[in-house]
This record gives sequence, C-alpha cells and structure tokens, in this order.
Amino acid sequence: MDSQAAYLGWSDGRVLVGEGPFEAFPAPPESGVAFYRNGYGLSNPKPWLVPSNWKWVSREEFFTEHSTTIDWQSLEASDFAGVFQEISDSIRRGTFEKTVPVVVEKGRVLEGDSGSLFGAGDCPEPLVSYGFKDGANGFAGQSPEYLLRVSGTRVLTMALAGTARAEEREVLEVDEKEIREHEIVAQALVSKLGDLGELHRGPRGIMGLGSIVHFHTPIEVELEQAVSIPSLVRRLHPTPALGPLPRTEETMSRLIEWRNRLGAPDEFGAPFGAVVDGDFQAIVAIRGVWWNDNDLRLPAGCGVIEASRLVNEWRELRLKREAVKARFGL
Repeated sequence: MDSQAAYLGWSDGRVLVGEGPFEAFPAPPESGVAFYRNGYGLSNPKPWLVPSNWKWVSREEFFTEHSTTIDWQSLEASDFAGVFQEISDSIRRGTFEKTVPVVVEKGRVLEGDSGSLFGAGDCPEPLVSYGFKDGANGFAGQSPEYLLRVSGTRVLTMALAGTARAEEREVLEVDEKEIREHEIVAQALVSKLGDLGELHRGPRGIMGLGSIVHFHTPIEVELEQAVSIPSLVRRLHPTPALGPLPRTEETMSRLIEWRNRLGAPDEFGAPFGAVVDGDFQAIVAIRGVWWNDNDLRLPAGCGVIEASRLVNEWRELRLKREAVKARFGL
C-alpha cells in the first residue's frame, strides 16, 4: 500500500503529524484527530481524513534538510497574458470586481527525491507548515495565511493581500492599488462573518516574510450560537484573497476554468487543516510545491482588480515563486 502522511503546524508552535492509511468521512469527528483536505472547489464529499496514528512533535524534531536539485522550465508570459486580458475585460463589463489567476512553474528532479520535500526546511513564524503525501504524489508548503482558527465560540481569520518586496515596504504603505486590493478582502471577510456574533477587526499592518511583505488585518468573531466547522469553511472559502468577488456560481466557474487552463493544482488556494478534539485550524494552501514522482509544480496567484497592470502582476508572481524556492532551498 502506498504510504500516506500529513502534517500541519499548530498555533502553539508544535507540528501535528498523521500517518495513513487514512479513513475518509464527510464530517469531522466529535473527538480525536482528523485532517481536512479538499480541492479549490470544495467538491470532495469526504474531505475529513482520520489517520491510523498521529502525534505531536516539535518543529526542531520534525523538519529535515534535503538535497534536491531541480531543473526549472522557463515560464512564458503568453498564456497568463491571455487570461489576464480576459479578466480585465470581465472587470470592465462588471462581472468581477476582483479575481485571482494562478500561474505554474514546472520543474523536474535531477538529483535527490521529490518526496524529501515533505517536511523539508524550517518554518519560522508567522509561516505555517503543511503537507500531504500519498505514495509518489504530494504537496508541501509554508503558508502565511490561515483561513480559520476555531476554538469553542472564538473564530479567528485574517485578510492577507497586497504584496511588495521587503525593500519596498515604505512604498507599499502608500500604494493605492495594493491598499484597495487589501481592503476588498478585509471588507468581504467582515461582511461574511458580521452576522455570526461580535466582530472585531484589527488595524491593517504589514507582515514581513523575509524577501516579501504583505498587508495583514486580523479579524476575530465571538459566536453568538454554534456554527459547524464545515459551514464556516464554506462561508469563507475562497476569500477574495484567493477567489473572485463577487463570489457567484458564474465567477467561481470562470475562475476554475482559468486555473485549469494554466495548470494549477486542485489543492492550491484550498483550505488544508486539522481538527483536534473540536478545535480546528486551517491554512490557505499557498506558497508550496506539488509533485508527481519527479515532476514538480510551483503555483502562485495574484489579485487582479481594475487598477492592475500585466507587467506588475507578472513581477509579483515571480516574487512569490522565488520566495517559495528560497524557503525550500530550490
């Protein structure tokens, strides 16, 4: 049987590790541990995976070094440019206010083993480590964005949108396009959660991630009544940071069509998480690599609004991919 395993960095600094085979269920268990794995369209009828064994480990104990050499293919802008033009036309027609296309850089392992990327490198805060493997297939990443943290009646989420190089931090602070993109995401989250209880939106700040910085706004809700974890996931995913605004059947279908055309992995931008005795934490699966045997894919997305320009978005996509390569030593 193919080996299966999953891991997720927890908010207390530990790493939750599960070993397969996993048993899949349509809903989370009332107690115990289950991982949550789904595609971008949330089409998996049984996304809750109960491991055969699981354990907590320290970050120092879990993460490993690897020696993997990748031959990266050059990435042409033409396919993305075509999608960008279609998006711009749709924005002008009023179908979208914002959406998030994805490009994928491909590579092939020349030396080493792609499976060694599972748990590779260290993962400093505020990045959150995640990974899943099933035999020769898998993905692993270090995401700066969590979709949900649920403990009792307390729900935490965040708006993470607006990107610049670290040396352009001061420019980002006054960049009207990036501020507008961030506010679209933050306001949409507030509107999605405001009817559930007392909501507190924190101040907009800047999250530093080494070579890259993002606008960041924390959002917290104290639930007035019980809300199931699956319904919270569906209410929030995808946020406008990774999805369309407005989010309708038409705009989701169109975005998924663009994603498929550009070769995005199904899990990219989807929630990946775990529940531990009722407490749930889920990241947005970005800043990672996907592999199938020795073939690798490195996806990255960018938020497109009316003020977006092709050359700037193409640079942002490269910046994000280079940040992933640096984290994984690729």
